[in-house]
This record gives sequence, structure tokens and C-alpha cells, in this order.
Amino acid sequence: MKTMKLLLGFVLSATLLTSCYREEVIVNDYNNQPGITLNQLLGSYELWYVDINQTLGTGETPFLQIAFTISFRNGIVYANNNLVGFGSSGNGIGIDVGTYDAYNMILDVYHDIDGFETFDVYQLDANTIELYNPFNDTSYFLHGYQRSTFDYDFVFYDNIHYFLQEYEAWEKTYTSQMGAINEFDNENYLQFLAGGNDSVFRSSQDTNIGNPDNIYWDYTGIYGVGDISNNMYLKTLTLDYDFFDNEFFELSVINDQRIELYHPSSGTVYEFTGRGYIQFLRETDAQGRKIEGSKQPKKRKQKTPKKENPRVNSRS
Repeated sequence: MKTMKLLLGFVLSATLLTSCYREEVIVNDYNNQPGITLNQLLGSYELWYVDINQTLGTGETPFLQIAFTISFRNGIVYANNNLVGFGSSGNGIGIDVGTYDAYNMILDVYHDIDGFETFDVYQLDANTIELYNPFNDTSYFLHGYQRSTFDYDFVFYDNIHYFLQEYEAWEKTYTSQMGAINEFDNENYLQFLAGGNDSVFRSSQDTNIGNPDNIYWDYTGIYGVGDISNNMYLKTLTLDYDFFDNEFFELSVINDQRIELYHPSSGTVYEFTGRGYIQFLRETDAQGRKIEGSKQPKKRKQKTPKKENPRVNSRS
């Protein structure tokens, strides 16, 4: 994570990165800028934030569905798919996920996992582009930022439920001595599942398990993460163990591998440490194995209602 102030002024960078030497010119009247190539447009911002809630269409393009940011640098596509290391991985631009070619307002991406995807590119304003996939009739909207003006912390805490999913398990590694004895004292591992339902958790009373795959999960339930007014860095976490007995915590992040859960009803503070980091490319875990069963691939969920895409497929 890296705390940076989000600026409201957007100016095209003077240094324009290009990945090929085709000289197709696009019209760009924003801020009285002259026409530039699509490669120059893609390279004019170091980060393109994928605003998942603006998506139009009922389809999905997998690598865009999981990415928080995309970057286009000299023919290489980079993505921030994880919140662990967000702002520091790849000096802020994330990991190499494929290659691209850009010409005549068409962007061709060759993703390492998903393979070939093609998009029609539309520039909507000085720092917003639309990537329209003609094969699934879906548009993604990307907003451009420089690393120095991108608010990594805001994105991290606004999506913290995904952060909880980025470890195979969370192991209890500290319990304060001042709190009253309570039932949650017996729970030693937590897991927050990605995939079909982002609100499913599991808990275990096992102890000293070296491999998260060997944990016996005693309970499966529903969890929720909420906001606390006027404090972006503090969240609420509710674990629904049954209809009458929820466990409520104040959740704070210590670092990229440790969280603190304060249990107000007992006054106990717990610390949990992440075990088994999952680097999301799409369908593989940290060891490159295909994710199956309960280890579903994380993908960002659109909170706004799905809408038909009014964009007309110009290639049909």
C-alpha cells in the first residue's frame, strides 16, 4: 500500500510511451491537444483504473474483471490484480500479464492466461477511455492516472473484502490477555472464500497447521464488511455463526499479511496472519496450479445493475 493524494486535475503526460511504430492518428481535442496515436493515448497515463461499476453489457472479459488497474508500457500489459502489495508491486503498476498491439483505434491483447482479446477503443474525455469487446458486446471504462496522483489507499480500503480473500487462510497469532473469555477464543483459523459468493467464510479450531490445505473447517457461514463513518482505515467485520449469534469486530489492517480484529463485546484484540498467498492471474494459485473446488478465482463484482450495451458492433 502507498498513501497518495488523489488530484482532480488530469493532464496528458509529456512523455508518451509507444509499443509499436504505426502512425495512425486519432482526433484528440481535449485541452487543445493535437491528434495522437492510440499507442500514445494508452501510454499517456501510467495507470488505467478499471471502474467495474460503469461496465455496460452482460458479458465479461476475465482479465479486466479481476484487475484494479491496467498499464500499457512498450508492448507489455501490466495489471494490479491483488491488493496484497498494491502500490508497491511492480513499482505500482503490478505484474506482467501479457502483450498488446494498438492500431486504428483497435487494441489487441494477448493475455498469458486468457489468450487473445480484442477491443475497439473510444476516448471519452481527457482521461477516460472505453474498451469495447465486440465478441461479448461488453464495454469497460478506464480512468487514467499517474502513479504520483493515484490514491492506492482509497482503492485498497474500498475493496478490502477482496484483500481478505488473497490468502488460503488467516491464522490467529495473537490474543490480548485483558478481554473477557468468549466463544471466539476457540477459533484459530479463518478463510474468506472467493468465487460465486463473496460473503462466505469458514472457521476452524485446529492448531499449528503448517499447510492450509490440511485445515479442517468446522464451520461455514456468511460474513459482511462494513464502513465506519469518518474513518476510511477502520472497517467492521461480522461473522454470522448462526441466526442468533453473530460475532462482530472492528477490522484494521496492520500490514499486507496481518489484520487486527477488535471484539467489542469482550474487549479482546486478536491478530490474524495470512497463510498461503494467492496471486491472482485468473485460474491459478500461487504455485501455478489450476484452482478447483472451493478455491474459486477472485473476480470483482459489479455493484450497479447490469445494463445492455448501446454500443453498436462496428465489426459485424
